Amino acid sequence: MSIRHGLLALLERGQMYGYQLRAAFEESTGSTWPLNIGQVYTTLNRLERDGLVRPLPEHEGGQRPYEITDAGRADLALWFATPINRNDRPRDELSIKLALALTTPGVDVRAVVQTQRSATMRTLQELTRLKYASDRPEDLPWRLVLDAMMFQAEAEVRWLDHCETSLVRYSPAPSPGPAAVRPGAVDRTEEEARR
Repeated sequence: MSIRHGLLALLERGQMYGYQLRAAFEESTGSTWPLNIGQVYTTLNRLERDGLVRPLPEHEGGQRPYEITDAGRADLALWFATPINRNDRPRDELSIKLALALTTPGVDVRAVVQTQRSATMRTLQELTRLKYASDRPEDLPWRLVLDAMMFQAEAEVRWLDHCETSLVRYSPAPSPGPAAVRPGAVDRTEEEARR
C-alpha cells in the first residue's frame, strides 16, 4: 500500500497532525502494518512539496496539523479509481529465496520450505485469532485487512505444498566441475596427440 495515499485518505476525514495520522492509520489497519512516525513526517513533507497537503498553524502544544488540498483530493480519487497492477507490488522475496536455494550448493531446500510453512501457519493462526477477537461493525476496515492477509497466507501454504511436491520430482542436473569440458569441445592435449 502507498503510505502517501493512506495519509491522503486519512486527511480527507479532516485535519490531523503526524501522531494522529499514525494512530488513525494503525487503527484503520488493525495495527497489522505498524507505521514509523518518521515515515509519516517524511511522507507529509513530500506531500507538501507536491502540493497535495498544506500545513496549518501550530496548535498550542506545538503540533502542526495538515489538511488535504484540492490537488490531493484529485490524486486520492485517481488512486481509488485505479486498480493495483501486479507489477506495482513488491517482489516476492520467498519465491526468489527458493529459486536461489535450488541453485546454491549445500542448501537443504526442503528444510527451507518446511521452515517457511511452519512460520506461515503460525502467522495464519495469529491472524485468525485476531479476526475473531472482535465483531464490532467499526472493526470492519481492519478485519478486511486481516482477511486479505489470511488469504495471502493460505495461498502461500498452498504454493509451498506445490513446491514440496515439485521437489519430490526434481533431480538437479549434475553441475560441471572445474575440469569439465563442454560437449563438442576438444581437449587440447588430445588434439595435440593426434598431430
